[in-house]
Amino acid sequence: MTERVALVGSQRGLRVDPDLPLAVAALGDAGYEVDLVRWDDADVDWWGFDLAVVRSCWDYAWRLEEFLSWAAAFPGQATRLRNAVELLRWNTDKTYLRDLERAGLPVVPTVWHPLGADQLPDAGEWVVKPSVSAGSRDTARWTDPTAALAHVAELTAAGRTAMVQPYLDSVDDLGETAMLFIGGRFSHAVRKGPLLRRGEGVRQDRDSRGDLRRVDPTPAQREVADAVFAAITTLVPEAAAPLYARIDLVQDGAGRPVVLELELTEPSLFLPQAPEAAVALARAVEAELQQ
Repeated sequence: MTERVALVGSQRGLRVDPDLPLAVAALGDAGYEVDLVRWDDADVDWWGFDLAVVRSCWDYAWRLEEFLSWAAAFPGQATRLRNAVELLRWNTDKTYLRDLERAGLPVVPTVWHPLGADQLPDAGEWVVKPSVSAGSRDTARWTDPTAALAHVAELTAAGRTAMVQPYLDSVDDLGETAMLFIGGRFSHAVRKGPLLRRGEGVRQDRDSRGDLRRVDPTPAQREVADAVFAAITTLVPEAAAPLYARIDLVQDGAGRPVVLELELTEPSLFLPQAPEAAVALARAVEAELQQ
């Protein structure tokens, strides 16, 4: 009997996610029946799948409670959900950076809901963002501490956790390096161009997928990414190991790679930049279903 795999997204994600055609083709070639489904579609029979893989649920950030309730109510052993709900619950709020830092891993310095200029990170520019966000929504880069604190106040007044990080100059030249792990192994690295422009304030229409290229990571980047990936099962011991992970690194003022984000919920895997990684994803699905 052919095993069925659901690739789970949102209404917009299923329409525009460039990873999906490659993933569907690779899974089909591996002998699976593949359906593209919305996580919030009440008509989906989740019991009919052997595995559901969270992919493009890009609306989770403003529907978080609903999204996590859906994941928590998943039908258990009848259909497995990957990544698991325990990882989704931990990873959908960027306060997980505190756990990484406590574990001794290098992260971009972060101050949580500062109240005055003396509490801002020591920097010439700052990035202000909510701890629950996707696609750089409600995020901005500021040179004026008064403007940065006003952004913080706006977020906290809305009941959100505000985080402030120094804007690292290296991002303008080097961008971010996305380190992709699939099936428990490092797969590939992709450079993402700079996204936040000085003086533009808060925007909701940013899209970083147009400035992407595959790169060879440095030994230092591999060392940091490997350490972060290895720490996941220690930091979230109740969760099954992630089917995929993306670790976004930037370079600090001393030239060292530091973690900007760890994406376990709905990261772009950048399969068009590394088409063979779609085959790795199909193999990871096979290994998951054989457990």
